[in-house]
Amino acid sequence: MLLTGYALLITFAWVCASIYLLINSRRVKYLKNIAPRTGSREPQVAIIVAVKDEEAELEQALASICKIDYPNARILVINDRSTDRTPQILEKMMGENPAIAVRTVTELPPGWLGKNHALYQGYLHTTEEWMLFTDADVMYNRQALKKAMQYSQDNRLDHLTAMPEITSPSGLFRSVMSTFSIMLELRQRPWEVRNPKSDASIGIGAFNLVRRTAYEQAGTHKAFSLRPDDDLKLGEQIKAAGFRQDVVYGEQEISLKWYTSLPEFVRGLMKNTFSVANYHFPTALGMALATLLVFVLPPPLLLLAGPTGQFLAAVLLLSQVLLMQFKSGIRSKGWHALMIPFAGAMMVYILIASAVKTIRQGGIYWRDSFYPLEELKKQR
Repeated sequence: MLLTGYALLITFAWVCASIYLLINSRRVKYLKNIAPRTGSREPQVAIIVAVKDEEAELEQALASICKIDYPNARILVINDRSTDRTPQILEKMMGENPAIAVRTVTELPPGWLGKNHALYQGYLHTTEEWMLFTDADVMYNRQALKKAMQYSQDNRLDHLTAMPEITSPSGLFRSVMSTFSIMLELRQRPWEVRNPKSDASIGIGAFNLVRRTAYEQAGTHKAFSLRPDDDLKLGEQIKAAGFRQDVVYGEQEISLKWYTSLPEFVRGLMKNTFSVANYHFPTALGMALATLLVFVLPPPLLLLAGPTGQFLAAVLLLSQVLLMQFKSGIRSKGWHALMIPFAGAMMVYILIASAVKTIRQGGIYWRDSFYPLEELKKQR
């Protein structure tokens, strides 16, 4: 009886969630569909790129930034204590592109994560009305910034973020990423971000376009200097300060080869996932349990619930296939629905392992620096 009740509840929940995501994701605009108008005002923009040991992707990504069609933009790269070929690549790029300026951080002050400090230094060394915080592995279409600024001005925004198109040579990673994207959108509700009465907020490290005055009044990166999830915190702070915020899908305009394989994805998330639970172990366990019940257990438990459960399993799978095939904002395939339990299991592992690892070692290692857990908890 209990299993049948669970089967009915979880199937109903998945059907409703699929409809909810299919409808609401269409409320989020695509950057590619925004048409810049000739003669529109183009405010000055400082493109701030934080880099540390980025030799693999840096030259190609920086070259794409240099080709951006936006005359009122200048590029400032903050080299955060790189020990690989990054300085040599930057020197070469500066010689070829006068628009690039580089500042080098040689020492990290106490109370800062390296990337947060580097982006803050970019703010201190620029004066432009707008800043675009971006990463050293993001690829841009020529008109991406022009379209983003047009959309920001048309909607009187103070902060616009974009969800980049995720590329990877690993089909397994792409299938898992589809589920991860759904988890992110269920949590952040990007379609509600533009609503000033909603507490929904978002920030994406690949593309955070923010008005300088809004950034300053929201507390700058000093307000979350020790947070590994700095992009989400930036969005949260700006929204909480009462400024206008929105998000767009960046497909065909902004792309990112986030991870090249599933093991790399797991290692990458292991460093910062505990911060999402505010370094609170019961919260991390609760998140893992919810993920287990919603994403991992439904198919096997439904199949054990007799003919009724098997019918409900087919209904649930159909709703997931339709979600993967037709949801806006993610380039997924219908068969990615079959990977949802596996992807959910991976997230359960990451949530628990990240928490246990952080507690066991008494903090986190981030860009070759160690941060004690007690210090990190100060910014919960």
